[in-house]
Amino acid sequence: MKQKAYFPFTAIVGQEKMKRALILNLINPALGGVLIKGEKGTAKSTAVRALTQVLPERREVKGCPFSCDPDDVSCQCDECRRKKDPETVLCRMRVVDLPVSATEDRVVGTLDIEKALTTGEKHFEPGILAEANRNILYIDEINLLDDHVVDVILDSAAMGVNNVEREGVSFSHPAKFVLVGTMNPEEGDLRPQLLDRFGLVADVRGESDIGLRTEVVKRYLAYESDPEAFLAEWQPEQEKLRHRISEAHELMGKVSYSDDILRLAAEISVSLGVDGHRADIAMIKAAVTNAAYEGRSSVEKADMKLAAELVLPHRMRRKPFEEQRLDISSVFEMIESRETR
Repeated sequence: MKQKAYFPFTAIVGQEKMKRALILNLINPALGGVLIKGEKGTAKSTAVRALTQVLPERREVKGCPFSCDPDDVSCQCDECRRKKDPETVLCRMRVVDLPVSATEDRVVGTLDIEKALTTGEKHFEPGILAEANRNILYIDEINLLDDHVVDVILDSAAMGVNNVEREGVSFSHPAKFVLVGTMNPEEGDLRPQLLDRFGLVADVRGESDIGLRTEVVKRYLAYESDPEAFLAEWQPEQEKLRHRISEAHELMGKVSYSDDILRLAAEISVSLGVDGHRADIAMIKAAVTNAAYEGRSSVEKADMKLAAELVLPHRMRRKPFEEQRLDISSVFEMIESRETR
């Protein structure tokens, strides 16, 4: 069956903050994923699924259920570590869907206890986390997912490993993935503890500009009328973005930042009453990644502004039943007023 032609990522009108948050996570999976919050019909799912066409290629061990990296022994499964010269294939990253109805066993995988006890051999049936390793794990309506399952996923995302233990028998495998969740806040919110585990959060709304709304309809109807022709038209932009993402990934390790930038991140967090240190770290990581995407070798104020917009809103301290709001203009003023070197 022919693969479905998804709407091109570069053809999505507006929603720049959401698109940038997704791109930054592709460049730097260590950012901790992104949660996209917004009303229905704001291209949340469309943007995530469209990523498949701009995801970079990578080498992986042929036949490995965990898509292990042949060049990184520290992140390989036990089977791949035992291979001296594994055969490799070139594949593109992909988006792995996790349904809201998924059970814990379906997510983490299952162990055949009877076989382990009778033969002494561990037989593991891989779950969704195995498939998600080195890929994007996408959870639509993540706020409706069972809290326990969300906890398991976030723990694996933080450690980069999925540990399965049943009746004293355990099995571990690499589970490093980019976590992307989408949700409509009208249908309920995530617990603050879970919100804080997402590196970035992007709030999206329908476009209010008449010109942009008109362009949304125009492009969608053109795509619906002839998907192949529409994809061909946007292919040069898709290739350009894919190349830019690859270049940014290479440049990221060369991006520098000053002590003044570090201090600025700390001052912003303190002034907003942000708990813990995750916000400070995430701001610096996001700023470095954005600088690489813009082709710069050092972090500038513009990078800190974008990082603040994506990192801070969901981490602000609030009282019960109090709406969470961030006066981003005050943060921008703080950034602009600082002398950074």
